[in-house]
Amino acid sequence: MAISHALAPPDMSSESGKFPVSPDRRPLDLEPVVPDSARRARLRALPRWLRRAIGPLLLLALWQVLSATGILHADVLASPGTIARAGSDLIADGTLPSAMGISLQRVAAGLALGGVAGTALALVSGLSQLGEDLVDASVQMLRTVPWVGLIPLFIIWLGIGEAPKVALIALGVAFHLYLNVYAGIRGVDAQLIEAGASLGLGRWGLIRHVVLPGALPGAMTGLRYSLATAWLALVFGESVNADAGIGFLMNQAREFFRTDVIVVCLVVYAFLGLTADVIVRTLERLLLQWRPAFAGQ
Repeated sequence: MAISHALAPPDMSSESGKFPVSPDRRPLDLEPVVPDSARRARLRALPRWLRRAIGPLLLLALWQVLSATGILHADVLASPGTIARAGSDLIADGTLPSAMGISLQRVAAGLALGGVAGTALALVSGLSQLGEDLVDASVQMLRTVPWVGLIPLFIIWLGIGEAPKVALIALGVAFHLYLNVYAGIRGVDAQLIEAGASLGLGRWGLIRHVVLPGALPGAMTGLRYSLATAWLALVFGESVNADAGIGFLMNQAREFFRTDVIVVCLVVYAFLGLTADVIVRTLERLLLQWRPAFAGQ
């Protein structure tokens, strides 16, 4: 009995039976246990824009610290403060707003031309087997050609003005819209087509009320990809024989090793691209209200 008593676990209850005690009869210090769900709930309580800004702000702070301590030399990359001052100067003298306006005009023209061409080809190819036989093979072949490599040909064909820059943007936009709109049309559930036909819808009624609404999510995805490609094509287009625009500012800054101006131009590209993406997301919410979607947990 003495041995069994010695091997018995220590009494973890006090005389009152409410608080656990140590082997020497002293109350133990308890630490509150916070479940992971409670931590996630506190993070969700923050505004979403603030949660999304945490990562970029930490990166910006690290950048400033590296620049201030000399680890990141100004000749390699200017500090955030220097870049902010350079951007303020470019805005004050009107250089940056003028360049943004010219670049936006190029993107808008290329997006309109490429969007119309890509969507029209996708409708012809997606709605008809004969159209697919005539169009799809040619488009699939052309889209594998690096469109940036066509810049010399565009300059020969269209000169060195605005036309080759707009054509380059339109080419990049057209392929993305074609692929996504075509996939959206061919991805419509065949049972929906049968249901519409059983309700008396003719060919054009099925296209209008079933096929095109079903292909709209794919078209929105294609538009987002097209906008990203449009800004990328603009960078290449404005780096060749440009006398105005954001790319022209970057080329000038490169000649004088102005990394602050180069980063300002890159930030402007990113800001314009993000703004365009927000516009497309807004269109998605307005046009796709009928489609339930998973929003994350």
